[in-house]
Amino acid sequence: MNFGSVITAMVTPYKDDGKVNYEKAQELAAFLMENGSDSIVVTGTTGEASTLSLQEKVGLYKAVKEAVGNNGFVIANTGDNETATSVLLTKEAEKNGVDGVLAVVPYYNKPPQEGMFRHFKEIAESTDLPVMLYNVPSRTSSNLLPETVERLAQIKNINSIKEASGSMDQVSELRERLPEFTVYSGDDSITLPMLSLGCSGVVSVASHLVGKEIKSMVEKFLSNDYQGALAIHLHLFKLFKTLFITTNPIPVKTALNQQGWDLGGFRLPMVNPSSQEEDIIKNMLMEYGLK
Repeated sequence: MNFGSVITAMVTPYKDDGKVNYEKAQELAAFLMENGSDSIVVTGTTGEASTLSLQEKVGLYKAVKEAVGNNGFVIANTGDNETATSVLLTKEAEKNGVDGVLAVVPYYNKPPQEGMFRHFKEIAESTDLPVMLYNVPSRTSSNLLPETVERLAQIKNINSIKEASGSMDQVSELRERLPEFTVYSGDDSITLPMLSLGCSGVVSVASHLVGKEIKSMVEKFLSNDYQGALAIHLHLFKLFKTLFITTNPIPVKTALNQQGWDLGGFRLPMVNPSSQEEDIIKNMLMEYGLK
C-alpha cells in the first residue's frame, strides 16, 4: 500500500486531568488531513507511546480512524519491546479498522539482528495489514541493519520502513539492496537528502505546523523542480531544528498549544519546556507567520 509522501506522527492530546482527550485527537487528525498529510501515525514516538496504556492506544486507533475515514490512512504504532504485546496490539489495530501498522525496533532490551528479524516476522504474520518497520537507534539503542531489512522484505506484508538512523550510507545501502522497497525519512531535516536517494517521503513532526509546505517540497522534488524543493527545505530548516531543541514531542506540542490547540501537557518523565525554550518556540512561530 502507498501511504503517500507526507505522514504525520501525531501528538496525543490530554485533558486537564491527564487522561487522553480522544475528541481533541479527532479534531487534530481532521485538521492534519486538510493540511498536507496523506496519512497519520497514532501512538508513535511523537504520540508518547511509552506512557500510554494498551487500552488508550486501542482507543486512539479507533478514534483517529473514525475522524479520518476515507480521507487518508491511519497507521497504528503497535511496536513494543515485547513481541507478544506487539502482536496483541497489531491484532487490536486491525480489528479497529486502521490501514497499516508501524513497528519500532524493540527498545531497551537491545536484541541482536536475529531477534529483530523474528520479532517483526511474528508481527507481520499476525495480520493482513501492511507493516512499516521503524528504525530509530537514538531511541532504541539498536540499529536495524539493511541486511536484516532485506530478509524481512521477503515477507509479503512488510513493504516499507521509517528510517531514522541519520546515516545516508545506510539509506544508500537499503536502496541498493531493495530498490522497490519504500523508504521514508524519519527526520524532517533530512527529508530532501533522502529524496535524492530515492526515498518516498517523510514521517514528519513538522507537518503539524507546515504540512502543506512539506508536501509542496516533496512534490517539487518528484517533478524534477530541485531548486524549488531546495528553497522550501532551506526556508523550513530553522523550524525543523527548533522542533528538536529538546526531546520530541515537547517542542511540537508546545508550539501547537501556543497556537491555541489546548492539547494538554505531558506525562512524566516528559515535562514542559523551560521558559527559554518556550520563548524560542514562540519566536519561531512568529517568524514563520504561524501565530
